Amino acid sequence: MTCGFEVVFPALLRRARDLGILGIPYDAPVIRQICCKRSKDGKDAYRTDAQGTNMSTIQLGRTGKLGVGVAKITEAADTKRDIFDFPAATSFAVMETKDENCLAYINYVVNKFNGGYYFSAPTVYPVDIFARLWAVDRLQRLGVSRFFAPEIKNCLDHVYRFWTEKGSFSGRESEFCEIDDTSMVESPGKLNIRQLDNTCTYAVMTDALSNFKKDDEFTCYVGQGFESPSPIFNLYRASQVLFPGETILEQARQFSYNFLRERLQKDQLLDKWMPDINNEAYLELAKLDYNKCQAQYQMEWNRMEQWYEDSSLEEFGISKKELLLFYFLASASIFEPERSGERSAWVKSQIVYTILSEKRIDLSSEFRNGQPRTWGLITILFETIRDFKSHAQERIVGCMVKQARPRRGRNPRSRATSFDNKHLFWYIVSEETLSNNEYNTLSALTNNICCRLRQLEKEKVSGMDWNKERNCCSKYMEIDKEMQLLVKLVLQEFSNGISKDIKQTFLMVAKTFYYRAYFATEQIDKHVTKVLFDPVL
Repeated sequence: MTCGFEVVFPALLRRARDLGILGIPYDAPVIRQICCKRSKDGKDAYRTDAQGTNMSTIQLGRTGKLGVGVAKITEAADTKRDIFDFPAATSFAVMETKDENCLAYINYVVNKFNGGYYFSAPTVYPVDIFARLWAVDRLQRLGVSRFFAPEIKNCLDHVYRFWTEKGSFSGRESEFCEIDDTSMVESPGKLNIRQLDNTCTYAVMTDALSNFKKDDEFTCYVGQGFESPSPIFNLYRASQVLFPGETILEQARQFSYNFLRERLQKDQLLDKWMPDINNEAYLELAKLDYNKCQAQYQMEWNRMEQWYEDSSLEEFGISKKELLLFYFLASASIFEPERSGERSAWVKSQIVYTILSEKRIDLSSEFRNGQPRTWGLITILFETIRDFKSHAQERIVGCMVKQARPRRGRNPRSRATSFDNKHLFWYIVSEETLSNNEYNTLSALTNNICCRLRQLEKEKVSGMDWNKERNCCSKYMEIDKEMQLLVKLVLQEFSNGISKDIKQTFLMVAKTFYYRAYFATEQIDKHVTKVLFDPVL
């Protein structure tokens, strides 16, 4: 059903019946079902939302007239006297009340859209917030936002300028707000007011989401008769950027996960909004860009395969499938074609880590015993450092060598038991950065998270409901809390000398470990094939 269909359609049928129009199947089962849905929510007909404004569209649709709510509705209208940015609802208000200010707004909208003679006036106006949010969202989620960084920043600057504690809606300064646009302002990573393309950070409070919560459920707006998947999906996305202590987002995450999972199981994911937000030009650009990136990945993978053979990595217990996984994680994290060197450095650092830590290769022992393969590993180490030097932002090689050393237990002859996560990075940082408190806090926290997630990866069972497990098992909850803290440290505006790129690197590394721990091996294999080898048509 289109937006508000379950509200408006029964009112139109009722009016048609009153006018004596014949030939309409008023008693058809599907119509009775829709009317039953309306009646079920009838108790909300005159409910007032958290902002203290009557829901005009609900009232108009269910009663067919403004009735007792007319005074409150007209009082809630803004300076142009529109009913919460709805020209259709405002038109009905004009019909019922003859309010001159409402009529002035309708005339304004009609004249703005070519007089209304050959073109229909929009049902919602203005849409300056909605249009910007969805445009940025499409560009971000299609992976082409890097081409529009200045435009995206301008759009989100505008959105933030009109953000209120009530939330957001399609137009600026609207008294009516709903969870869809509000969640998109809050949503994670790709579209996030807290983190605007790594250039600007805004502080957005999550309290606005409480306006759309009743008991244990969230709704797009008060009185909504049928929840659409897209607003709840955007709520789910918003809940992924979770700082410690944000209880409302924890509740939103649990509700939205359960809601979407139920809809998925019932195959009820058809979304009434999709025709309005698709953009074929964006999609075509994304396909062209993705195929270009994929062609670059395949060339890089061919070089990786050759490097695997030349370095005799199989002798160190590294399989080609492991190498492919490392390359996939690097490509998924830093996907831009021009960052080939960084992907190479990421993969090689992972190989070194795996050989020295997980494969338990004691380099010093083998070197003393004169084993030939030692020189191969030394060559890999030097190649890795060379890649770091070529592609790092701070070109100080000695610091990277120091940080790549394993940490040992009290027995100096024991094998390496763990590695500081700094060796996973392709950045070579200065001594000043290494002594920075913020850097060391991020380093220690990321290292702890990665170690915990690596252990979970070894323990995971195919088919396990990880969302259920992480909400009832202490070890999963501890990891979630640490991830929340890491997200806050990375995204918060304050930074004492640490670049945003380096901070983002900590988060990217943790996310790859999180991904490997929470996804089944079979699912990861499918992702690898789709991302690296299946063309987008």
